[in-house]
Amino acid sequence: MASSKDFLAFLLDQLSGLGEVTYKAMMGEFIIYYRGKIVGGIFDDSFLVKNIPAVAAMLPDAELTLPYEGGTPMLLVDDVDNREFLAGLLRAMYPELPDPKRKPAKKNKTAK
Repeated sequence: MASSKDFLAFLLDQLSGLGEVTYKAMMGEFIIYYRGKIVGGIFDDSFLVKNIPAVAAMLPDAELTLPYEGGTPMLLVDDVDNREFLAGLLRAMYPELPDPKRKPAKKNKTAK
């Protein structure tokens, strides 16, 4: 089931105080980025985040769930109504997230 743009708009509004929160649509779902790093995504109108120590500490009872068949288990964020909590969660996650992958530079073709 694809996620709704209404839920995306709601979540982005909840995170609007952070700045630098972006998203990318992918196969009916949405990947969420904070300051260029992937924090998680919206899958079936649920906000799932990466299962890293900072998140596990802030969400000790969070449910591990698969975002899609064959995906890596992620933690479900139930309290999406609490702006301050969401902002704190993303701030806490940021240092533990891997840097974005850089696209390799295109090689210039020389005419022969």
